[in-house]
Order: sequence, then C-alpha cells, then structure tokens
Amino acid sequence: MNKRLFIVCMATVSVALLTAIPAVADSFTFSTGNPDGKIATLSRVASAGKLETETADDFITTQVTSINSASFIGLLPSGTPLSFVNQVEIELYHVFPLDSTNPPDGRVLTRANSPSDNNFAARDSNIPGQLSFTTSVLNSRFTALNSVVNGINPLPNQFTGGEGPVTGEEVLFNVTFTTPLVVGPDHIFFRPEVGLSSGDFLWLSAPKPIVPPGTPFIPDLQTWMRTDGPGALAPDWERVGTDITHQGPFNGAFSLSGTVPEPSTLLLLCCGMVTLVAFTLRKADRIRS
Repeated sequence: MNKRLFIVCMATVSVALLTAIPAVADSFTFSTGNPDGKIATLSRVASAGKLETETADDFITTQVTSINSASFIGLLPSGTPLSFVNQVEIELYHVFPLDSTNPPDGRVLTRANSPSDNNFAARDSNIPGQLSFTTSVLNSRFTALNSVVNGINPLPNQFTGGEGPVTGEEVLFNVTFTTPLVVGPDHIFFRPEVGLSSGDFLWLSAPKPIVPPGTPFIPDLQTWMRTDGPGALAPDWERVGTDITHQGPFNGAFSLSGTVPEPSTLLLLCCGMVTLVAFTLRKADRIRS
C-alpha cells in the first residue's frame, strides 16, 4: 500500500469511528419554585357534566431543547386516595397571536401575552407511548388563601375576586415524557391537567417574581385560565390575577428538565483530522512534483 492510499484509508476509518459516537448534550432545567399558598386554580380534563378547565404558565428556551420530564404541584380534595388520579395531560402553547385567530373576538380585556388559541404540542397519559406519571403527597393539609374554580367569565363579568380559601392534600406530580417534547428557542406556556375519578385538581401558585430555588427569567408572564367546551371561554384566556381576582399576579408551581444538544467535541476533532489529512496530501503532492 502506498503512502497516499494509507493516509486516505486512515482518514476514512477515523471519520467513521468518530461520527458513530453520539454528540454530548447540556442539561436544561427550569423551575418556578415552591408553592407560596396564595391561590389554587382549577386545571382539569373534561368529564361527565364538567367542562375542561385550563390554567397555563410560561417559561422560555434559548436553544433547541428536548424536554424529557416535568413536575407540578397542586391540591386534591382532602382524603382523596392517589389512586383516584386517572389521567395527566400536558399541553404547550405559544404566546398569542401565534396559532390563533387575530384579531381576537373581544370577549376578554386583552389577549396580549396570553397563551395562543391552540396548543402546538400535547402529551396524554391515556394515549400509549406519550407520558407516564407518579404522584406523592407532600402535605396532607395545605391551604391556599384564594381559589378560582367556576368564576371564569367573559366581559363584563370577568372580575369575581376568586372563590375564597381552599384546603386539601398537597400533591407532587412527576411526569416522564415517553416521547420527549422538542422545542426551539421560544417563549412557551405550560398547561398541566389532571383527571380524577372523584373531585378536582387545583394547581398551586408559586412566587412571582420567581425566587430561589426557582429560575428567574424575563419577561415572566402570569398565569392565565379558560374553560373549553360548549358555551365556554375558549379560544380566549383570562389573567388569573389582573382580570379574575385583582390580586397577584401569580405563577404556577412547576419545573421542567431535559437536554440541549450541542456539537460534540469528538466531531470537531474529526473535522480537524480531515483538514490535517488534506494538508498532508497536498504537501506530499508538492514534494513529488
């Protein structure tokens, strides 16, 4: 084998080996922090005689991100067995006006900085291969100072002040996305819903502005709510603090984790080796000539 052929063979083998090694990735984590006990808001899947009711809060990503897991904290009615939880659904929304009819229909004070009309990603524990979840009781008796369950109304009746204090079991939901949620650099609303065989799940608020151990970011938008179904508020949303209660504004208690793919150091080394081989071949050709 001549020298030139040897170098070409070595370069080919090196490229094949190096490109077969997976690229490394940085971790992605986000959290709004621990519940602050200020408010609990309904976020439930539709069931017999009950409209779907959604609460959403926002986060940001700065790079292409694969979200592999999430957690959120809320209240179940006192004494509810964890076995009563029969469904968890997660949806992601862009910020209005993406995925929305614009201009909106005028039934709410504003749609600026709200979630969009329609989600762009969803995972449901009742659909195989999408997500799994576990639950654990953090506190058997936890009280939120205010709540929003039924008072989600269009103009001119959007202000209700809330429905008063509510006490229940503080429960942590840990969600694993069997099929990860892959998003680009974006400003996104996270919407968790829980289905129970009896009773309703209320999502607990977290501090706004976000404080440690949370992950502060700007602009941190507040929680929004809507009902969905016949005669419901959807596709519109209302602000829990500014519109409905005239308190807050509020965040929702949740966290996310995943990975941010990046170029592998090994692949960069591979490119360097190819350049070196090409330089060596050119040098050898010049010498022979």
